[in-house]
Amino acid sequence: MNDRDWLQRPLRSTVGGATAKALAALDLVTIGDLLGHHPRRYTDHGQLSDIGSLQVDEQATVLAEVASVSSRRMKQRKGTLQEAVITDGRSRLSLTFFNQPWRERQLTPGSRGLFAGTVSVRGSKRQLTHPECLIFGGPVEGEPASEVERDLMAIEQFTDYLIPIYPATAKLPSWRIQKAIGVLLDTMPELPGVLPADVVAREKLMSRTDAVRTIHRPRTMDDVQQARRRLAYDEALVLQTVLARRRATLAAQAATPRVPAAGGLLDAFDERLPFTLTQGQQAVTEEIAHDLARSQPMHRLLQGEVGSGKTVVALRAMVSVVDAGGQAALLAPTEVLAQQHYRTMTSMLGELAEGGMLGAPAEATRVRLLTGSLATAQRREVLLDMASGDAGIIVGTHALLQEHVDFFDLGLVVIDEQHRFGVEQREALRAKAESPPHVLVMTATPIPRTVAMTIFGDLDVSTLVELPVGRQVITTHVVPAAERPAFLERTWERVCEEVALGRQAYVVCPRIGADLDTVTVGRGADSGTGTDPDDNPAPEQHSVLALTQYLEDGPLADCRVAMLHGQMSADAKDAVMSRYAAGDIDVLIATTVIEVGVDVPNASVMVVMDADRFGVSQLHQIRGRVGRGETPGLCLLVTDLPTGHASRERLQQIASSSDGFELARLDLEQRREGDVLGVAQSGVRSSLKVLRAVTDEALIVTARGDAIEIVAADPDLATHPELREAVDELEAAEQAEFLEKS
Repeated sequence: MNDRDWLQRPLRSTVGGATAKALAALDLVTIGDLLGHHPRRYTDHGQLSDIGSLQVDEQATVLAEVASVSSRRMKQRKGTLQEAVITDGRSRLSLTFFNQPWRERQLTPGSRGLFAGTVSVRGSKRQLTHPECLIFGGPVEGEPASEVERDLMAIEQFTDYLIPIYPATAKLPSWRIQKAIGVLLDTMPELPGVLPADVVAREKLMSRTDAVRTIHRPRTMDDVQQARRRLAYDEALVLQTVLARRRATLAAQAATPRVPAAGGLLDAFDERLPFTLTQGQQAVTEEIAHDLARSQPMHRLLQGEVGSGKTVVALRAMVSVVDAGGQAALLAPTEVLAQQHYRTMTSMLGELAEGGMLGAPAEATRVRLLTGSLATAQRREVLLDMASGDAGIIVGTHALLQEHVDFFDLGLVVIDEQHRFGVEQREALRAKAESPPHVLVMTATPIPRTVAMTIFGDLDVSTLVELPVGRQVITTHVVPAAERPAFLERTWERVCEEVALGRQAYVVCPRIGADLDTVTVGRGADSGTGTDPDDNPAPEQHSVLALTQYLEDGPLADCRVAMLHGQMSADAKDAVMSRYAAGDIDVLIATTVIEVGVDVPNASVMVVMDADRFGVSQLHQIRGRVGRGETPGLCLLVTDLPTGHASRERLQQIASSSDGFELARLDLEQRREGDVLGVAQSGVRSSLKVLRAVTDEALIVTARGDAIEIVAADPDLATHPELREAVDELEAAEQAEFLEKS
């Protein structure tokens, strides 16, 4: 069996069936999976953990000292309650157990150990309920002695090393993961490395085998950094090689240059624009025009702040291609967004979108919308216009990717909210062109430079930073509904005040809600933690259905209220959005279907219920729906979380910053690349176990240069078999994930 086969062996063959079953809950199935499960942090045998830094809901493992222990009978049910207090010398944390009197003998004041559980709050105290405990010094009566002794040996035989703290589960504490990994480290053969020898020597990197062993058994934090650097370089080189090969393949293709005719559709469109493009928009349009004029296909990412004017830039590119005799298609992830784009484009083009109609200008084209909900006759008509070339611009959803959808001469593919689509979906649309079309992908989720380089290294990147003249400031406040119920009442009063002034509002909920009876609205300070028998159960999330009923019957009874969510039919959604855009609806209560692309200048207030359920970048997108007209925007983030909770603090950071790129960096630091940028194209992203796009810029830049040189000299990676195998595995994983989601 070779070393790579060893990494693919199932864990049950080495750590035992029971442990393997517990590890499977963490998606750790093979030896390679477990060795790739790296510590979250490290602690010294003689240094207590910082209890004060623990966050509510965190699955924590701490090294601490027992300060006190006591036992009492419970009032609400039979049995006893054991409570201990552990300390790091500064802060304290309570431990709660039910009917375990032997804990008084185990947790003697002054003893030290590891304590693992989920951090919760009861009253003003943070606590661990029924935590796992490993007390240094040996087992006590009441706990299985052999298991405790083995756990202790796994730690105490390495007293000269740091203690690794792993991401764990309630049933599998960190020290048992450490013990299982120790079994593997003691029998680990020499592992294959993907880095060329000259790169290892130039960068002064340790071997992969030493890096894997050291990341799990470091003596110092410097050891951790050296091991991490080697493993991060491996990931960076494999990823950048995938992207370099993709770029090389694209560069070898031949595309039709698309140069607009003088005095044609593009010039007519520019003349009717009611505003002047910003300097940033002008610069980006020049970059795109240069790409479109080349005989190699454009493959560009257009990103920008909420409201930075990406749509007009994209439309101008589409008009350019139509002017040059081709067709342009825009792919949107939802029908709501596709319909919004269709309305915006036909409005901006005016009579230039009425090609073939009586009285239309000679240079006009036809704009068509293709979605899955079109009636058969409408769909047939749209498909005919596409195939004949009568429709120069086509806006659609995934319906554009279907087998029998044909174009006359597809010259440009525009993909909006690209993180909702996989690489293969991009390719499916590109494949509908006779020759490789130019591709422009757009995102309203700001992406820091290093992230774009790491995740979208196969694309050239254009960024719009400045906002068009007239965009209004959006003020954001956190509404602590549980702590201050009056603030939530004031929220609805504020909405009514804006409506009275002739303006409109959005209210966003995290779920649709099928059963009104199970959803709580207008929650107050009695929300419990669910960690004690006497606590109230945690309340449900707000839903569109329940909140609409509550607001219509109560605080917003004098407003015209409507709802919008993904389970409505396409016609119903379009009708609601049309009425809202026309001003016939005062307050729209919706899910995140309004997150991007929706543009109603009269909307001035955004209320987000259970705002802690959303990511930073997502909230930034949602609040960007207001402040798009003459009135400054107001965004109110409603939460029931207590002060000090990590997600509550995240909301405060959003409220204090309007810089989307700064917030995107914050989001990445907190939630990792795959979570932030979406899962539809995360085959590559989910492979990043060590590499951090935000903090590893220098390493990424160097690895990218290495990858470009390697691919230029050896496109098939014939002289780099280990790298080729790692690249193939990564691309196969991405393909498998796409097939699973499609």
